Amino acid sequence: MGRADMVQCDADGINRIILIGSDSGKRKIYFEKAAADAGVNLSFYDWKDFFLLEKAESLENSVVKIDAPEWESCRLRELDELTAQYEERLFQLAKLPFGAFFNHPFEIAEALNKRKCKQRLMENGIAVTEMYEEHFCRREELFDFMKEHRLHQVFIKPLKGSGAAGVTALRFSPAKGKTVLYTCAALNRDEIVNTKKMYRLEDKDGAAFLDKLLELDCAVEKWYRKSVFEGYSYDLRVVVQDNHVDYILPRLSKGPITNLHLNNHSMEFSKLNLDNAVVDRLTEVCIRAAGCYPRLKSIGMDVLLEKGSQKPYVIEMNAQGDLLHKDVYHENRIYKRQIEIMKAMMPYGSAETGYETDSTQS
Repeated sequence: MGRADMVQCDADGINRIILIGSDSGKRKIYFEKAAADAGVNLSFYDWKDFFLLEKAESLENSVVKIDAPEWESCRLRELDELTAQYEERLFQLAKLPFGAFFNHPFEIAEALNKRKCKQRLMENGIAVTEMYEEHFCRREELFDFMKEHRLHQVFIKPLKGSGAAGVTALRFSPAKGKTVLYTCAALNRDEIVNTKKMYRLEDKDGAAFLDKLLELDCAVEKWYRKSVFEGYSYDLRVVVQDNHVDYILPRLSKGPITNLHLNNHSMEFSKLNLDNAVVDRLTEVCIRAAGCYPRLKSIGMDVLLEKGSQKPYVIEMNAQGDLLHKDVYHENRIYKRQIEIMKAMMPYGSAETGYETDSTQS
């Protein structure tokens, strides 16, 4: 039988907050810590025990937070299949009679799709990094497009990928007939796998990789010049919660991809010493972008400041982009704030309790 870790309920037997996620992940550890620090009732369900939720009682009196599953696979095609299964689970969750969702499953699912997400932002006048409408199945089609539009560099991204899986920065020189790709994925036995290492691929190696990558459902985006700090280009992970910017984390890199698990580094936002006008404009754009998804109480968005103008552009949004190690290892501000927001969302009464934590096997 499955396993659900439970925090003792109130005297009326109602589970106030439910967390759905992966049992071994840091998200669970630090969200539970925030709940315990606030004296809040919490029930946890692992994605492997999804069927237990369908049988649970008193769901209408609970507020639910959904964390993404953690997958062991590194194969991009399999990750696509797992994401499709995850989307189906989200739609199933939306049918259950919960009192409220911290982040609604329908909007989590839409934010997974980079094209749909960007379309919604653009319809609301948000400045986003440009995504080309064309769909490319072969590298020759992409190269012809780049020649026609005089593009020498683009980003290629799996449409529903995360964690930089498969993200590729392409430089193309038609005059010299040369291509250079920067990616953390690799071609292994005719299949693309995600790694935690950056690769530089040229010409024949790059062509073989690109052919295989474009077999997946990918988006192609304009490559912007990012602002630079002390020789490092950077972008920003901005966490907006309940219409408030709660955290901004600069991510710095010598290369085009800034994800921190690729040996890039972060720093305190204040050390960038940005003008107040730039910070105000950044904050305003991020809050407006979050407002495009009113049923998401917490959004992690990646934003670049264009080199020179320092104009903010939203690169993409992540409805589950709230885990920042720099935060959880220090103040755990993001998850503590989530608990406060969820307490205010309770159907009735308080989420606080003086009961001890218990563990139940079922």
